[in-house]
Amino acid sequence: MKSLLVLALALAAAPLASAQMYKYVDKDGKTVYTDQPPVNIDTKTLNIQTGTTSVSPAAPKSAVERDKELQKGRDEARDRAKKADELAKQAEAREQACNAARSTYQTYADGGRIYKYDEKGERIVLGDEQIDAERERSKKEMDEACKKS
Repeated sequence: MKSLLVLALALAAAPLASAQMYKYVDKDGKTVYTDQPPVNIDTKTLNIQTGTTSVSPAAPKSAVERDKELQKGRDEARDRAKKADELAKQAEAREQACNAARSTYQTYADGGRIYKYDEKGERIVLGDEQIDAERERSKKEMDEACKKS
């Protein structure tokens, strides 16, 4: 009975044992793995764990963990798409503002008779000084609206 108990303990402890291995390159350039250290050759000692009782670092994930990871990935993708959409809308708005400012400036740069409407809705012809002042103002607005940021 004692021998059976000793044998059972020995078999249970066997997977927990670790084996010492040696790795070296022989004279032909071949890599050799052995459990006996070679004589007069530089070796690298490898500690090999045997058995499957240790916890695996890459243990399979549960379905809940996988679902959480997938949802996190979807949320991140949705946030990236939302930010890209917002940036595209902002760029489009800046482009429209720039085009409007260029159009206004071009009106004053072309010259000729330029009309404005007063608060009563009557048409007023601008003089040369007023056109020059409006041209300068619209040039500054255009530069501000069309600058690259």
